[in-house]
Amino acid sequence: MRERRRQQPSGGGVTAVTDTVAAVDLGASSGRVMVGHVGPRTLELQEAYRFANDPVALPDGLHWDVLRLYHDITEGLRRAARLSPSLVSVGVDGWGVDYGLLDRAGRLLGNPYHYRDGRTATGVERVHAAVSADRLYARTGTQLLPINTVYQLAASLGTSELEAADAMLMIPDLIGYWLAGGIHAEATNASTTGFFDPVTGSWALDIVDALGLPAAILPDLVHAGDPLGAISPHVIADTGLSRDTVLTAVGSHDTASAVVGVPAQDERFAYISCGTWSLVGVELASPILSAASQQANFTNELGVDGRIRYHRNVMGLWLLQESMRTWERQGGPVEFADLLSAAAELPAGGSVIDVDEPGFLPPGDMPERIAANCRATDQPEPASRPALVRCILDSLAQAYGRTIADARRLSGRDVAAINIVGGGSRNGLLCQLTADVCGLPVVAGPVEATALGNVLVQARARGLIQGDLATLRAVVRATQPLRTYEPGGRAPTPAV
Repeated sequence: MRERRRQQPSGGGVTAVTDTVAAVDLGASSGRVMVGHVGPRTLELQEAYRFANDPVALPDGLHWDVLRLYHDITEGLRRAARLSPSLVSVGVDGWGVDYGLLDRAGRLLGNPYHYRDGRTATGVERVHAAVSADRLYARTGTQLLPINTVYQLAASLGTSELEAADAMLMIPDLIGYWLAGGIHAEATNASTTGFFDPVTGSWALDIVDALGLPAAILPDLVHAGDPLGAISPHVIADTGLSRDTVLTAVGSHDTASAVVGVPAQDERFAYISCGTWSLVGVELASPILSAASQQANFTNELGVDGRIRYHRNVMGLWLLQESMRTWERQGGPVEFADLLSAAAELPAGGSVIDVDEPGFLPPGDMPERIAANCRATDQPEPASRPALVRCILDSLAQAYGRTIADARRLSGRDVAAINIVGGGSRNGLLCQLTADVCGLPVVAGPVEATALGNVLVQARARGLIQGDLATLRAVVRATQPLRTYEPGGRAPTPAV
């Protein structure tokens, strides 16, 4: 493999501008609060606080522990305020589809459900009994996934919580409400719901009405870069933030922020935002709502500056994460770096699974599920833990290759390079396998693309930097360490 690194330009360091911003970045398995320093030639992050995001299984289903999340977020802001007393803005991003319900007094009506909760199957049946899959896609361009908000809300019809609800807030908007008091829906996350019109950039109220869902709970839409008001006095008192600190809308769907942080040189790029989920696709100027796009199960989600994130959800590192949890429950800590190194030494041509099989979605014994899938498809079961890791990574690379090929075919977009951002960009074996399968160079990094995109949008809104997405990406490219993996090369020792 030929490896190329970009170094930070000389004279780097914290920008002379005293204003700094904080990114609250919530992932499906962990969260973080980062302090960002931004200037025309400077883009630096300081980690203030990192914390786990573990779901809680209750008798009525799987939930997010959102109150614990908020506690950890305020602790992170407290530490951020100590790192940078001049911090002037906070932006919140997180995963899509999940939501909290507020009553008329603004009180949370129960802990939000986790998208992996099994109740959504009922919602899929209810939705398509009222609105055909064809009509739903033609109006919303949303990939058919049982986790989508539209199916979750349909499954909640008739419940006391939904009947008492006065507002539905996506998770980043809920955190923003507790921080600054405003009730609104940021558009990039709203576009993950399954009842958002990507052509007009508004709620698809005809779909909402046809499903018998309460349209009154949908807040007014805001967009990345909009000011959302001052941080509430009680949060200021609790965290030590400046009284002048404001909440700024960012691409609140974490992938929308991550795509801002893609260090692409021009529009001829495909992206893989690789974490618990992998979002694989291209950035476009307008949605694709064709029957062929529906059949390929691509989604059209709003990006920053009105762009369309045209991609397909692929199961992602969840398969590895859940396998690791299973092995740790069976016998203590497992050295992931050692497993990756051993997997890299195995020959190609082993068993390959369909990573998007619905049976892989819930938590549980992932190694046994993978073995059962191999048996059902007349393939050898992975003979060791490294072999199972290699099976997962080979399967992910194959899925990425199919998805990028479909994105190119459906959009007509030429792709010169693939950008892998997020935690998966540290996995050298996965990056090399992806380059080999796709026959294209893979640019890996930055790991913290989501937080960087969050910070850049806030900084632009505050006047610390000017320019369009190309300008913001040029700053990422000039300041962040990147690796390029060429097809047919050999991956370096994998990093965790």
